[in-house]
Parts: sequence; C-alpha cells; structure tokens
Amino acid sequence: MSGRLSGKVAIITGSTQGIGAAIARLFLKEGARVVVNSHAADAASEAIMAELGEENAHFIQGDVADPASMQALADRAVARFGRVDVLVNNAGVDVFSDPLQMTPEQWRRCMSIDLEGSWNAMRAVLPGMLTQGSGNIVNIASVHGHKIIKGCFPYPVAKHALIGMTKSLGIEYAARGIRVNSISPGLIMSERVAAWLAGMSDEDRARQTEILPCKRIGEPEEVAYTALFLASDEARFINATDILIDGGRSQIYHD
Repeated sequence: MSGRLSGKVAIITGSTQGIGAAIARLFLKEGARVVVNSHAADAASEAIMAELGEENAHFIQGDVADPASMQALADRAVARFGRVDVLVNNAGVDVFSDPLQMTPEQWRRCMSIDLEGSWNAMRAVLPGMLTQGSGNIVNIASVHGHKIIKGCFPYPVAKHALIGMTKSLGIEYAARGIRVNSISPGLIMSERVAAWLAGMSDEDRARQTEILPCKRIGEPEEVAYTALFLASDEARFINATDILIDGGRSQIYHD
C-alpha cells in the first residue's frame, strides 16, 4: 500500500460487485475510508463488507435514481466519516432495445439510473465539496459513449450525455477546487459480463476476445487503477476529461 488516497473519504455507488467493488477494494487499500453503496442490501453487499471490514468501510443502501436517497447517502457518509472528498458514480444498468419497440418505462429506467443517477449523487455531494474548497468526481461512462453499437439503444444516449455532463461540470467548478472526470470502459469481465458470455456458444464467446486488439477481455481492477489515479492528487491537473479503457477496440474502423 502506498497511501495514494490517505486521509480521503470516497463514496462509490454501485460498488458491491464488478467494477465498483474493485474500486472500493483498491481505494481502501490505498488509505481511503470508503462508503459502499447499492440499491439493495443483499448477499453481495454482505460479502463485500465482510471482505472490507467495518473500521474504514461503511455500507449505505440507496437508489441513485432517487434524489432524496442520494442526499441521505451523502449526509450519512459525512456523519460517519466527517466529509466527502471523492465520489465515484459507478451505478448503472444496461437497457438495450429496438427504438420503436422500446417502452416509456425502459427509456425512463435507462435515463434515471445511467444519467440522472450520477447527477443525483453529484448534486448531493457538491455543496459540501464547494464548502471545503476541494473535491473529486469520477463518473463511470462507457465505450458506448464514444461509439455506437447497433441494437443497444438507448444506453449510448445516456452515456454520451454523461460524458457531456462530466465535461460541463468539470469546467463549471474548476476554479473552486472541484475536478470532474470520467472513465469509459469497454468489455470488462464483471459478474454480469461473465454471465453474458456463459450464455454464448464457444464460437461466439471466442469472437468477443478475438475482436479486441489485445486479444483479451479487460479486468475490473484495470478500471479501478484508473479511477485511483483520477481520484488521487497525482491527477490534480486533469479535469473535464474522459479516459477510454477498451484495449484499443474503439479505434478500429471495421472488423
């Protein structure tokens, strides 16, 4: 441990599994006190808290789609640890549909979680960050915010907008000590992706690796290390920026 986040308090939404859990583990290892979050208190939340321990980690249930829930999350984090220095907006949901077959509920669910959810959490922590004159927000966007994959509507709409919101807020608050950046992962071997791959034929599963220039699927820890860098003082001159983590896949013109 090098203590790159020593003394900092971080909220990580959607952090009981996958990328969020990897970020929580790494942040704790690097000296942060960590607030773990999920919309549900379940076996996953119990497992990650048993791993992290209660001394410097705290689980708070809260739905990012509910502004009041995110305000309560921020308030409880401050009550537990005294302040919030870092917010990582990782909570998200895949909503893929034919545009004309999509229901209004599908549209609302995608936007309320993948876009508005991040804003709800940011809106809750920004006043405290502005008062203390410092703060760091890392939004987990997606390669879908850069490249369009047919059949994935409306998810790319939300992720394009999240990257835009990242840049806008980064500029809005830059002179007041707040940095806002985003990370755009490609195919990452989370529990959800592992389950998706398990449902494929051997041929289709092999193709998902073959189309990647590096010939392997990314790991949650690789996203976590980028979040760590952005959350640390090492990245203090990086603001309103998105970092792609997709093994180079999005740079390929055609297959």
